[in-house]
Amino acid sequence: MSKYGIQKTVELSYSDTVTKVKNELKEEGFGVLAEIDMQKTFKEKLDKEMNNYLILEACNPAFAFEGIGEESELGLLLPCNVIVYENDNEETEVAAIDPVKALGMSEDKRVNEIAKEIKSRLTRVIENI
Repeated sequence: MSKYGIQKTVELSYSDTVTKVKNELKEEGFGVLAEIDMQKTFKEKLDKEMNNYLILEACNPAFAFEGIGEESELGLLLPCNVIVYENDNEETEVAAIDPVKALGMSEDKRVNEIAKEIKSRLTRVIENI
């Protein structure tokens, strides 16, 4: 566990980890709305080099619909980000936001219950990599 979420160092290559994460997200009912390649972005915008670093914006539509139905402003905290990156030791790391922490600003009981369910699903995703 990191201070932001659920994290793990994996034995797979970066590319294999990205593929595995996407498959595990799908198994848990998440779609990937967007992929942000930070390595590419920093190179293009700043002409700076960095290790592979990908942000996957993951969303479980049923939970998002229910959560936004409970609290319209919840969209400010969505989607759930999952990252895959190579650290300075050339190891592959994978992490997901802790939705209980992220959605903890809400005082809505149902939103907090949804956050707990999403956390259990994202924890399984990370554990299965």
